[in-house]
Amino acid sequence: MPKLPGSHKTRALVFILLGVLLLVVFSLSLAYGSVQIPLRQVLKIVTGGTSGRPSWDYIILNFRLVKALTALLAGSALALAGLQMQTLFRNPLADPFILGINSGASLGVAIAILGIGASGATFLAGLGLFGDIGIALSASVGAGAVLALILLVGRKVRDTTTLLILGLMFGYATSAVVSLLIYFSIPERIQAFTLWTYGSFSGVTWSQMKVMLGVILFGIFLAGLLPKYLNALLLGEDYAKSMGMNVRQARFLILVSASILAGTVTAFCGPIGFLGVAVPHLARNVFHTADHKLLVPAVGIIGAIAAIAADIIAQLPGSQFMLPINVVTSLFGAPFVLWILLRNRGGGTSFNL
Repeated sequence: MPKLPGSHKTRALVFILLGVLLLVVFSLSLAYGSVQIPLRQVLKIVTGGTSGRPSWDYIILNFRLVKALTALLAGSALALAGLQMQTLFRNPLADPFILGINSGASLGVAIAILGIGASGATFLAGLGLFGDIGIALSASVGAGAVLALILLVGRKVRDTTTLLILGLMFGYATSAVVSLLIYFSIPERIQAFTLWTYGSFSGVTWSQMKVMLGVILFGIFLAGLLPKYLNALLLGEDYAKSMGMNVRQARFLILVSASILAGTVTAFCGPIGFLGVAVPHLARNVFHTADHKLLVPAVGIIGAIAAIAADIIAQLPGSQFMLPINVVTSLFGAPFVLWILLRNRGGGTSFNL
């Protein structure tokens, strides 16, 4: 794509506007919900003051603030993972879970929740196994196991398409095991597992946030080191090799970064769909580029905005009800991805530099 005069200034302005929009939606997520709190009071509470109403202080500091931070981290992580997967596989429909990471995390949670009989479940529940930390740990182990398999196979498989197919097969296999566990489980455990599959940003506590924040920041840092590799891979592995790039090493680092980002979010928030597919396309169309030096920060910011906005919609402000996050992301994400694909069907792909 030819560079237009003033394009650097235009893109800088877009980044500033995105930053402002992120602050706006973050503030709205703190102010609106079943109990509406004035923005002025929200600002006072967040900056260390008190609102004069202890209930408002408690809601902001112990519930909404950690939930908004979770949505911010999760949206950025899933969007960056999706960007890396789409570039690595040169597939506009690739998402963070295309390698079976989502299925691996689901298998870990299914084994923890569904794999214990009714007699042992009561005892283990008393120990807190089925609390938030237990579910997050189970999902992490499941996602990590699938990741280990993928990385092991990736060292021996050179063809990216073959690796993609193997990842899909891993996903189908783990999904089959989950279905088997559901079939033989008791209704109470099936309900608990089903609730986890809906996805939520509200299950993370401040103690868990420390772990989630550290791991996701590491994954984002790793993603920030990869734009050069990603740009080279856009033109194919043969071109990347001709440029002197170690393709196997690049692919390994991309897989590690995407898996850490997607696996961590799945572990703490459950499987959340469409953010990883839709946000990279949105960023490419906003900035009219496929240069990952721009896309990596853009996708991170837009992903955070999209996740927080979805959480605001899911809260149904002014109502006591809350929609599952996956319902909201699917309702908005699926039509958007379809529109992008139809828009580009005759004019090439938005992957072109």
